[in-house]
This record gives sequence, C-alpha cells and structure tokens, in this order.
Amino acid sequence: MSSHKVIEIHHLSYHYPDGTAALNDIDLEVWEHESVAVLGPNGAGKSTLLYHLNGTLMGDGSVTILGLPVEKRNLREIRRRVGLVFQNPEDQLFCPTVFDDVAFGPLNMGLKMESVRREVERVLEMVGLKGFEGRSAHHLSEGEKKRVALATVLSMNSEILVFDEPTDNLDPAGSRLLVERIQSIPQTKVIVTHHLAVAVDLCKRAILLREGKKVEDLPMEELLRNRTLLVQFGFDPDFAQWMCDRRKTSERIGS
Repeated sequence: MSSHKVIEIHHLSYHYPDGTAALNDIDLEVWEHESVAVLGPNGAGKSTLLYHLNGTLMGDGSVTILGLPVEKRNLREIRRRVGLVFQNPEDQLFCPTVFDDVAFGPLNMGLKMESVRREVERVLEMVGLKGFEGRSAHHLSEGEKKRVALATVLSMNSEILVFDEPTDNLDPAGSRLLVERIQSIPQTKVIVTHHLAVAVDLCKRAILLREGKKVEDLPMEELLRNRTLLVQFGFDPDFAQWMCDRRKTSERIGS
C-alpha cells in the first residue's frame, strides 16, 4: 500500500436543511490505489458521505482531497480530480451523442479536439463501448448507460473515482460486466453498494455506516468472518462464508 493519503476526513457532520442529522462525527482516511466499500442500510448516510468528496455537499468538520481542503476556492480542481459516477446514469448523460457526453469534460478543460477524440476512443474501449460514439446514450441499455457514465469520468483522468450504487438496476450479466470494467481501473475507488458480493469483488476494505455514524472500518476478509456484524447489517453470513472461500480459492489459483 502506498504511504500517500488521498482522502482525509476529520469530525465530519452534516445536517439536512430540515435539521435531520445525516452524518455524525465521521473520521476516515483513504490511501492511494485503495478500493474501499461503504456499506450500510438505507438512510445510513452513505451517499451523503460520497457527495462531500467533491464538494457537492459541505458540512462541519474537514475534508481534504489530495492535499486540497474541500472549500469553494478549490472546488474546480477537486472536481477535476474526483470523478463521481452517479447511481442513475440519466443524471450524468445529457448530450445528443455518446461522443459528446464523454468529450464534455475534456473540452471544458481546454483540450484540443484532436486530443479529445483520442481520449474518447481510449476510454470507450476501456468500458467496452468502442464504436458507440455516434449513438444516443438515452437509447442504450441500462448497463451500457452506466458504462458511458463511467467513461465520462475516466475521460477526465481523475485520480479518485467515487461510485454510488454502480450495479443498481442491472441484471446479473450487466452487473458482472460493469464490475469487471471497474476492477480494471487502477485509480483509488470509493464504492457505495448494497450488494456484499459487489463489495467483495471490488474492495479489500469495508466502512460500515449506520444512522450517520461510522460503526466499523475493517478489512473485507474480517467482515466476511464476522457473523454477528454481518447479521446486524442484514447480510447472509453463510453467503459471506461462501464468498470468503471463493476468494481464497481464486487467490490460491492466481498465486
């Protein structure tokens, strides 16, 4: 693991406009090239925490991204360096064609069209959508839309990628394809998901939230062995044991 911290959160709290507490005194550090799963029931504050990583929300406490405090004067640079992939790809795709959606960020960074074309081609190939440049994202399948949304973030060459329920509304085949694409990305990743199998496939560390508080921060393998904690968070401990065994077998075969 790198010794370089890319996310530092200290005593972060956030209240909705009606006064409801969404986050309560969160401390968190994420290291370069880590993949971290954020797990918890509905209303735990998972998405609220994600939106603090690029300054979409700003609460009390401190959030530092790649050495930059998350505050108004740094937002443009932070949003270039933190790519947020929304739960609903329709929130991210608004241009007439896939090319336009993926090119939007690089063009706004001032890249020349020739460089943008190369970058669009590169990232669409990464997500398995080479040749989709001229198509409308709104006519694609849900899985394809999610991969276009991922491409829009990859085209910015962000150092940190943040995913909100990446496999939501996907069938098993679409979910597996998207997980494989995310696995191939070397950047630091923070992933909110309700699906333990997705978390296990993508992450080696788990953050557990409940009612806006960080309950646990532990290696994924420890979570899979902790039946009490799994039951508390609504996961099937027998399925977790199967995944743990599968992971060990896969690592043994790969070694």
